[in-house]
Amino acid sequence: MVNPLALSRYILLMLLALMPLAGHTQANIEIDTPAIISLEQRMQQRHNQLNTYYARGAVGLTRDGLIAMRDANELPLSARQSVNALIAAENQDRNALYREIARANGHPEWEADIRSTFAQRWIELARPGWWYQSASGSWVRK
Repeated sequence: MVNPLALSRYILLMLLALMPLAGHTQANIEIDTPAIISLEQRMQQRHNQLNTYYARGAVGLTRDGLIAMRDANELPLSARQSVNALIAAENQDRNALYREIARANGHPEWEADIRSTFAQRWIELARPGWWYQSASGSWVRK
């Protein structure tokens, strides 16, 4: 049986290995800071909760590496507040992850490039039926 945390860490490392950084050296994918580990663990746990909302089309991946409520009508009214809280927590951790990876590489100026690369990779890794924002900002179903 595959450990979901180990799998998510492997995927993260693979994403970073492919990351072009605007003419700079590649990010060090072996960085293992306590902050990065903690962020990855929280994101993996939250991902298990968010899966249902991605599949329903209520939540989608944004073009800037975050997630957003795409269609609140896909949720019962009673669930909207808790889903909005999940989205806020996920986006807070995603922003922190991009910042921490750049900082851990000694290049905080790489944060925008890291964010952009992650945005593309999250969309590439999305399951069929999930929604994401195109470059123009319109929602597209994968």
